[in-house]
Order: sequence, then structure tokens, then C-alpha cells
Amino acid sequence: MDKVLLRDLMKPDDIKGLYHAIGHLALWGATGTFAFYMFVQEIWLAFFAALFLQGTVASFFTAPHHELCHKTVFKTKWLNDFFLYVFALLSWQNFRVYQFSHNYHHRYTLHIEGDREEVMPAAPSLRIWYLVQLFTVNITGGYQSKAILPTLVNFIQIASNRFDNPYNFWGGELYEGCDEHRAKAKNWARIVLLFHTCVIGGAVAIGHPILAVLISGSVFIANAHRYFVGVTMHCGLKHDETDFRKCVRTITLDPLSEFLYWHMNWHLEHHMFAGVPCYNLEKLHRATAADMPKPRTLWGAWREMRETWHRQKTDPDYAFDTFVPSPAVNPIKQEANLEASVGDIDQRATS
Repeated sequence: MDKVLLRDLMKPDDIKGLYHAIGHLALWGATGTFAFYMFVQEIWLAFFAALFLQGTVASFFTAPHHELCHKTVFKTKWLNDFFLYVFALLSWQNFRVYQFSHNYHHRYTLHIEGDREEVMPAAPSLRIWYLVQLFTVNITGGYQSKAILPTLVNFIQIASNRFDNPYNFWGGELYEGCDEHRAKAKNWARIVLLFHTCVIGGAVAIGHPILAVLISGSVFIANAHRYFVGVTMHCGLKHDETDFRKCVRTITLDPLSEFLYWHMNWHLEHHMFAGVPCYNLEKLHRATAADMPKPRTLWGAWREMRETWHRQKTDPDYAFDTFVPSPAVNPIKQEANLEASVGDIDQRATS
């Protein structure tokens, strides 16, 4: 990378950050308001259509939560923190836990010794019962989706200071030797539970319990599109691989989906330089295209993942070997640039 260009791409922009954050919230609020109006008017077909749209928008709240945890969206720190709290509350996310886990995910991508956020092999499931939940209400969940029961259990356990399984494949070792940060995660879990208890109680008290569904429940409704997009990031790719091009996948999306996903479809570029704000990732892709694999389409990525999964049934060690146009970077140089790649998410050093 040209150093001047990279330095320019890494500059956060408050205006672009506000466009993404307020735009995403506005879409959620508009579809929710329309759903509420249709519910009050008892126009049921329009209500369920609006509810599906609002749930689809809300299911992508994990994307701004992810970006804001990297602290690259806004130049002004308090704006980043403010919107992180908003999206984390609305999407039932414990950003304290996620920041710890995600730090390891970037440092040791798909290496089981350090990354237990993404553990391969993973199944790109199309089971009927799972699909029914993804297109309606997600109750039990699975890989790359957010469901009611596991989320509630997780928040109650952490709020009770139990960290047996704080996130994905992590256990209590995630916070080993970091009692202060563990306490922060416990306190945030309690804040989220209190917030949604107040929302649900308030909605019932004013005689509109549907508001509880639209505010506290929307992230569990219509998760299908977020699932189909999110699974493509690493599924089916090589683990224990030091070249990001072999273990991270970039896909192309339509403009609306890319906006809702906060440009994380350029996921390989994000792992290469996690300090680059999401709205500059396509420019980063163009600047590095000669050294990168060709981006997959969403359909192409799913075909690749499903074919890989079927082969893994008889050959568990198999993983898709992405063609790359040039050899991997020298490991010494790669280590020297680690901090720029990880971004500002190391909670042991920052918070």
C-alpha cells in the first residue's frame, strides 16, 4: 500500500459516520412506525410486511455495533461511544465482551488457540426449521444469527457474574486476569436487561405491548438476509492460515444491503487493515485489487460454502483453498503491521 493513500483512507469522518448511524436508525424507526400504524389500524398484511422489513433492518444492527467497537467510524470519540451504546442496547449486544473476543479474532483469525469467535469448520445450514425461524421469529438460533432464548440466557448469566460461555466458543478464559473488564461486562449486561425490562413494562403500561415487539424484539425477527450475508465472511475457508486472503472472504452486494451491512462485505480488506473506516473499504479494495482474490457474489460464496461443507462430511480436514495472485507477505513485515490491522480494539490497552 502507498503510505500516503493508506493514511488518507484511515481518516475517520464524522459526517460519513452520522450518515450511516442516523440513516440506519431512521430506516429502523420508519419501518417500525409504519408497522405500529398498521397494527393499530388492524391492516394485518401490511403490518406483517412492515414488521418483516423492520426486523431485516434491525438484524443488521450487529454491523454498526462491530464497526463502533473498532472505534474507526467517528473522528469525535463521544459520538462513537454514544452510537455504540445505542446500537448495543437495541441489538442486545454486550460490547464489552465482544471487544475482548474481537481483539483475538483479528490477531489470530481462524487459529483455534487464539480465535474462538470463529471456529472452523462451520455449517452453512439450510435446515428447514432453521430457515423458518430466520424468516419469522428466531427462537433457538444457530451459526451467525441472533435468537431469543440463547440471548436471554447469555445476558442473565453474565449479569449474574457467570462467564461459562460469554461469547461463541469462549469460556471463562476470555477474561482470565482481567477482573476489572469482566466487571464492566457484567454491569453492561445488567444495563441491557434493565433497559429492555423498562421498555416492555412501559409498553404494557401504556396499553401498546406491540411497542415491546418493535423496540426490544425487532432484532429477533426476519434474520434471514443478515444470515445469508454474514455467513460468508469465513465459512468454508482455511483455518490455521497466516494469509488473510485464504481465511477471509470478500463479496459484492447491492447498495442497500451494503449500507445495512456497513460495507463489511469488503471483509478481507477489513482484516488486512482494520483501522480503515468501513465507508473507505471499497476504495481500499480498488487500491489493493491486484494482490487480492476476485470478490465472490453472494450466490457464488454460498455455492462455494455448500460444496465445501459437503466435502467436509467425508474429509473433515478439507477447506476451500482460495486462489491468490501473489505470495503471502513476509511474516516479519506482517507482524510489524499488526497494530494497524487490528485497529483500536485491544481493551487490555485502551479502556
